[in-house]
Amino acid sequence: MNTTRNSASAPEASHVSRWVRTWGAAPQAPDNSVSGVEPFENATLRQIVRVSGGGGRIRIRLSNEYGSAPLTVGAAHVGLADSDGEIRPGSGRAVTFGGRPTAIVPAGAPLFSDPIDLDVAALSRLTISLHLPGRVDTVTCHGTFHALGWIIPGDVTTSTSLPTDAIPLPAQGLITAVEIQADSRIRAIAVLGDSRVDGIGSSPGADRRWTDLLAERLDSRGGPTRCVVSQSISGNRMLTDGIGTAALARFDRDILATPGLGHVVLAVGNDLVFSFAPDTEENSGFLAMFPGDRVGVDDVIAAHVQLAARARAHGAKVHAATIAPYGASEMYSPEGDQAREQVNAWIRTSGAFDSVLDFDAVWRDPSDSTRIRSDLHMGDNLHGNDAGYRALAEAVDLSFFD
Repeated sequence: MNTTRNSASAPEASHVSRWVRTWGAAPQAPDNSVSGVEPFENATLRQIVRVSGGGGRIRIRLSNEYGSAPLTVGAAHVGLADSDGEIRPGSGRAVTFGGRPTAIVPAGAPLFSDPIDLDVAALSRLTISLHLPGRVDTVTCHGTFHALGWIIPGDVTTSTSLPTDAIPLPAQGLITAVEIQADSRIRAIAVLGDSRVDGIGSSPGADRRWTDLLAERLDSRGGPTRCVVSQSISGNRMLTDGIGTAALARFDRDILATPGLGHVVLAVGNDLVFSFAPDTEENSGFLAMFPGDRVGVDDVIAAHVQLAARARAHGAKVHAATIAPYGASEMYSPEGDQAREQVNAWIRTSGAFDSVLDFDAVWRDPSDSTRIRSDLHMGDNLHGNDAGYRALAEAVDLSFFD
């Protein structure tokens, strides 16, 4: 892969203890996502998340940012995950908020838990359970759910096994981050992306997004921990709202507010794909979710420049991924592909980034540069499969994140 180095990166801070995000999911409104959690009352949400970096103390971030009313948390519990939604014996911890077991989260607000003493190894899975005693009409969620989760009647937060009446969740609900307490050598890598970062096409519940696999590579190399946090939204665009708030608008909340931020990866490209997509009968319903004027090459380049400048203003290094091929997909058009190639050429040669992750080169079919290799996509010529996402992760030069 190509890389350019920026000599003006921020110096390392002193090794003081601070919070560092180790897992995240960008919050969405349930009616503005691929899928959502239906309204419910007096139920427990039990969800499993896999952290990237580990530590001896954690905290959990909940979100009612898209809620239509205050959210009452009746009880919360966390433990190391065992199989099938179970909690490893002896690892369960009650979660408190300001010293209390309950909390009220105003509409539009997030909520951090108190620090929780729990030894969490890198790449561990956590089982997080929330009891919501009242009616919840609008569930702040993350629409693409590649973890495991269930909704269960009543308060079963402390149950070490998964109740038989548990119903699988279609989306991540209310939980948006897990953070570890660590010294300042530990940095977070926040990835801004769309469905190809969100892992559409990877095996559900298996942690096979390329960001998950990159976290595994970084952990196995040793040295200072780098936590990989996917802040992707499937269908998201840089310049215009559609599925999820536009990346330019959500960048402060989802990326720059990441505790322990050291690196930002820009892996976005839907603006061009959707702007030039054929307006066929098959595409019309899908494209209706993406209103707004057509954007072009100069617009996408300008958006990259803005995001890079904002990240550097926060002392982060900035890395950009080229836009992978999508020929033969329902969204493909020759005009859109030409625009993609022009943006990719700029990403590779502009010197605007600390490094370039050339995902276009990794997925490109040698016999047809407009298409993904047939062994690397899920069958739609647009999204990767497990092998495709592994190829992306293995192509990243880990020294970019030193």
